[in-house]
Amino acid sequence: MEERRGFSAEKLFRRLIIAAIMLLTGAVAFAFLWNEWVQWRYQRHITSVSEAGPERVAVIFGAAVYGNGRLSAMLQDRVRTGVELYQSGRVEKLLMTGDNSSEFYNEPLAMMAYANALGVPYEDMQPDYGGRRTYDSCYRAEAIFGLDTTILVTQAFHLPRALFTCRALGIDAVGVVADRRTYNERSLRWSETREFVAILAALRDVILHQPPPVLGDPIPIE
Repeated sequence: MEERRGFSAEKLFRRLIIAAIMLLTGAVAFAFLWNEWVQWRYQRHITSVSEAGPERVAVIFGAAVYGNGRLSAMLQDRVRTGVELYQSGRVEKLLMTGDNSSEFYNEPLAMMAYANALGVPYEDMQPDYGGRRTYDSCYRAEAIFGLDTTILVTQAFHLPRALFTCRALGIDAVGVVADRRTYNERSLRWSETREFVAILAALRDVILHQPPPVLGDPIPIE
């Protein structure tokens, strides 16, 4: 009797292990397939500066700003690409969206100062201080700033997720790649690895469709 009980417990344990392995394998397979689908599906909505627009507003996504106020290489390229869209007449306004969750850290303000130094007047820029994540930026672009169409400006690895998120939230968006240089290999590898997980999180975000932590009164971009 004891042997039979031991055998049953051991058999059940093996089945649980097999089931766990199958679930994990399925989850990993889904993650890879979802990532590949997003990359494939949204490539059709990516264009160049010369072929973009005309559009009223371009959304420039934030990225790291260093303690001395200097923009990271990727953020410099995002802002420069937005400035190029503006100066070529492809867009009329730039929406600078980024993190300002601390009084000591302000991505939109640094982005605007950089763009202004390149010739864009402050009256043609709108800061979005609540863009802590891509989802927040896309949600606020529609809910706060009243955008239903726009151009998204960011790096190639980020654009498919940004396009998926904004379009899932009701914005008819196209993307312009902001890769203007060769980036540090370690930084790029980290960004691409992080993006794999972030694309899964984006699916959860648009399904739940919850308001971001920071909202506020509407500020239509005229």
